[in-house]
Amino acid sequence: MKIGRLSRETGVAVRLLRYYESQGLLASERTEGGHRVYAPDAPATVARIRRLLSAGFPTRTIRDLMPCFDGDALQPCVQDHLTGHLADLEARMADLAKARTTVTALIASAPPLSSY
Repeated sequence: MKIGRLSRETGVAVRLLRYYESQGLLASERTEGGHRVYAPDAPATVARIRRLLSAGFPTRTIRDLMPCFDGDALQPCVQDHLTGHLADLEARMADLAKARTTVTALIASAPPLSSY
């Protein structure tokens, strides 16, 4: 499958597919004319990449996790890594909640803006 078709099937821009390839997340072969050709399972690979990106993983980590997929599920051997990432996300969420509380209190304690 050529890159344009992969883009249409996945809804991912051609430029982004090229980026995934440059990061070692997606593989292609080249035709004699230099066009990228992707394997039939490329849409599933792109879906996995998008899922991991939406979970907040950086591309360097995704590159390490891609071989650990068994179908759509990750193998149990990466459970510790996933659990650690979840703990990091929860800590960041707690920090953001504290910051939100502080900003809300600052807004509440500020004098109202005078109208002109």
